[in-house]
Amino acid sequence: MTRLPSYLLIDEPDTKKPKTEEKKEEKPQSLPEGYEVPKVWQSPPPMGGKINAMNKPEAGARYEAELPKGDKPYQLYSLFTPNGQKVSILMEELGLEYDPHVINIMKNEQFSSGFTHLNPNSKIPVLLDTTVKVPHDPKAGGLRVFESGNILLYLAEKHGKFIPKDPIGRTECLNWLFWQMGTAPYIGGGFGHFYRYAPVKIEYCINRFSMEAKRILDVLDKHLASKSVITGEENTFICGKEYTIADMAIFPWISCIEHYYQAKEFLDLESYKHVGRWCKLLLEREAVAKGMKVCPISF
Repeated sequence: MTRLPSYLLIDEPDTKKPKTEEKKEEKPQSLPEGYEVPKVWQSPPPMGGKINAMNKPEAGARYEAELPKGDKPYQLYSLFTPNGQKVSILMEELGLEYDPHVINIMKNEQFSSGFTHLNPNSKIPVLLDTTVKVPHDPKAGGLRVFESGNILLYLAEKHGKFIPKDPIGRTECLNWLFWQMGTAPYIGGGFGHFYRYAPVKIEYCINRFSMEAKRILDVLDKHLASKSVITGEENTFICGKEYTIADMAIFPWISCIEHYYQAKEFLDLESYKHVGRWCKLLLEREAVAKGMKVCPISF
């Protein structure tokens, strides 16, 4: 009798072994109750709240309107929100001649044809450098610079101030500048929106972004408590003893947690001692105090 090789043998089912029950995946809770995620997203009806009223899924101009222009070398189209404040602080620190123009986002002025020509993303701030001629964009009247971090970098490099010149210092400065750009949406669009501005208070959203906001604060606090990788000295500022565009970028976003979102007690800001010490140091600078007030409106 020919014996089959072992790999062709089929095990008989063991009827004595108990069958393990397959665990059914629990369906997540829906808010509102009964909501199911569609296969293809469709624009919802008005969601309520001032902030939501400006949002649409399409880009581009919504109406025709030219931007005002002054006679100074720099034209700043902004608002005294954290992203606007970081740029006006630098411009004040540099002592630049500029015309500030309020872009009231609550009135959708960021969607005018003039503004979207300078920034297709319809976000403040935008800088127009009229000292630079752009042959293929004569309509702008100068060189457009958008995205707040890019504006800081552009001005610091052009004027040779507030950015370290050595490779290690420059890289560390940019590390923290882009850290701020990356963390801002969690503080603003995440924590700030759901804690302060959303028309409905959702525990999950507030907890999710409060946790992240506190983690960001802790990252900053621990960094300010440490020794500088540039000089080995104490971190008086973000980059050791040198005050840079990294400080200017980060400070307004920490300030807004208290003054815009009114969450000083909620997030226990006073427990971040090194952040508090650093904030106080920056507020003592005349240019910071002045820059924080550029392009004001009443919300």
